[in-house]
Amino acid sequence: MSATRARAEALLRRMVEIPSPSGDEAAVAAHLVRILPEFGLQTHVDDVGNVIGRRGDPAAPMIVLVGHMDTVPSPVPVRQEGTILYGRGTVDAKGPLATMIAAAATADVGDVQIVVAGVVEEETYGRGATHLAQTLRPDAGIVGEPNGWGGVGIGYMGRVMLRYDASRASVHTASPQQKATEAAVEFWNGLTRYCDGVAGGAGVFDRPHPTLLEMRGTLEEATLTGSVRTPPGFDVDAFERALLAGTDEADVLTISDRTPAVRVDHRGPVVRALCAAIRSRGERPRLKLKTGTADLNIVEPVWQVPMAVYGPGDSALDHTDHEHIDLVEYGGAIDVLREALELLARELVADRRAARDEPVGALG
Repeated sequence: MSATRARAEALLRRMVEIPSPSGDEAAVAAHLVRILPEFGLQTHVDDVGNVIGRRGDPAAPMIVLVGHMDTVPSPVPVRQEGTILYGRGTVDAKGPLATMIAAAATADVGDVQIVVAGVVEEETYGRGATHLAQTLRPDAGIVGEPNGWGGVGIGYMGRVMLRYDASRASVHTASPQQKATEAAVEFWNGLTRYCDGVAGGAGVFDRPHPTLLEMRGTLEEATLTGSVRTPPGFDVDAFERALLAGTDEADVLTISDRTPAVRVDHRGPVVRALCAAIRSRGERPRLKLKTGTADLNIVEPVWQVPMAVYGPGDSALDHTDHEHIDLVEYGGAIDVLREALELLARELVADRRAARDEPVGALG
């Protein structure tokens, strides 16, 4: 094994060994601040706890690599069996973040700056990515999430989180008057009918997917919470109006999250660079549309620059008790991302030079 590959594997293992449930990322952030200078990255922690590593001229075109440091809270014992590394975060998403660090350290990107951002609270409210979206202005970006080393993510569904509270007068169980529990059931049935009625296509990515997360209540008071995974173009305001139209004036509907769906241009330079790097290793790239959400949903609508999602690992292992990654795949993903960064950097530099040399048309 080369020294470079050994260093990359050691980086990932140590990151996984440091617990970092969402909201408690300080220890892994402190470790990255110490170690990233060894990868050639100037490093600091921003106002919300994101770790920012930068390489290159701050005035040059910027490629931002966004990965999250936090995990779900349930731990998985760290162990290695052959080339398989087990542990919480190996897939979601310390594996993709470590891939970004290792690739950024070795890519020959010339006159382009690379910024690697390890962000906080992706698994909860996206606070780290929200801050990042307001403080950086990149020319291109990649978000780190597991899609397999030969996969490129081009779309993530949005999410609506809601709570419904129903109150009804106390009546006998034999009364025909509606009870709070019945109102809650009726509300949820109306919600699912609405989602069925606005399905935009046959594909899973084109249809809203409601999930009843919790329901409890009595005849007098009932509460339910739910989430709806939403496709691009889903009108959340119309959705809310339709739900309110079918509720009693005593009911309360609270929507706590309105994350929009995102689908990037599959012909854009970031997707093309990643696909070319995958093809150069004999693999056919797989473009993926995901039913979950990611930091892409937060940063892409603000930045509006070419983007994609890349990272090793099987997303079916996210949040499971047997989360693990194959270190061979991890190494291959580093090679793919390094080549993709080099290809993308050359295109960004060429575009900037072309813009500078473009003649100004005559006035009048």
